[in-house]
Amino acid sequence: MAKAAPDYTSRSYWNGIIKMSLSKFFILRVLHERPMHGYEIAQAVERTTSGCCSPSEGAIYPALKEFETGGYVVSETEVVSGRERRVYTLTDKGRDAFRTAVDAWMEVTDSLQAAREVVDRPRAVAGGGCCG
Repeated sequence: MAKAAPDYTSRSYWNGIIKMSLSKFFILRVLHERPMHGYEIAQAVERTTSGCCSPSEGAIYPALKEFETGGYVVSETEVVSGRERRVYTLTDKGRDAFRTAVDAWMEVTDSLQAAREVVDRPRAVAGGGCCG
């Protein structure tokens, strides 16, 4: 059975794509401020984005593992009230990655703003202009 094509007119489709793409960015963003454990990262990302991006544990921990493997974060285990938790700290390489990500996303933001202007611009009337 063929997989149904996504509904590209659905805002929830685009929101999902955007959130998936931005989760890693915002994980780096909140760790740029200070070391945190996983649940704290999730809360900080949600707070920082005013709820727009709220990554689940299923998104956070694989991203943190990937960041750690790449040398972008380091982690250490701490014990709080008898429970162990991993605290993640951004490395210098991670800070560089965050700066690069900010530049890349700002470039995209400029392009999105230009797209908004195209959407908001009145459409040309048929028969007018140089190509009509």
